[in-house]
Amino acid sequence: MDNKDDELKNQKEGSGEDLTAKEPGDKEQAKEAAVEAETQDCEAQGKSKRTTRKEKKDKKDQKIEELNDRIMRLMAEYDNYRKRTDKEKSSMFEMGAKSIVEKIIPVIDNFERGFATVSDSDKDDPFVKGMDKVYSQFVTTLEEAGVKPIEAVGQEFDPDIHNAVMHVEDASLGDNIVAEELQKGYMYKDSVVRYSMVKVAN
Repeated sequence: MDNKDDELKNQKEGSGEDLTAKEPGDKEQAKEAAVEAETQDCEAQGKSKRTTRKEKKDKKDQKIEELNDRIMRLMAEYDNYRKRTDKEKSSMFEMGAKSIVEKIIPVIDNFERGFATVSDSDKDDPFVKGMDKVYSQFVTTLEEAGVKPIEAVGQEFDPDIHNAVMHVEDASLGDNIVAEELQKGYMYKDSVVRYSMVKVAN
């Protein structure tokens, strides 16, 4: 019996097998170490995924900001274009209207010259009355369109609206006062169509 036991013992020693049994505490520590390593690995993978998602979100937000900026710029450019074209259209319309008014003013001058030659006895003539009504309607229509005569007589001379062609000595008038209007001037809205031709007192 002793010989057999010795042989078994020698065989185990020759195979290099650890004859010392592992204690239960060592096994638990090994399991905990394995679980901890696996947990750390999972955390590292989760952190990597979160970092990737954050980077994607940052790029997405940056792209959204760029698109919003482009949209705002386009809207501003369109608004400026619309305002500019509206201003140009208005300016073109006013230029066209002013050109027409310039051509109509001589007709008004002729009406007024004609009425100036009518004697008091002929003012009740039906033809004269009819022409006076046409003239009044003509003037009213122009006023509604923004055309108005420039005030001159008794006003202080203003080179922006008056054109002085003569000077007179008149003690009854103050200095630089319009004494007489030689040709009536007109304005279309805020623009001078024709300057008043006036005589100014010194």
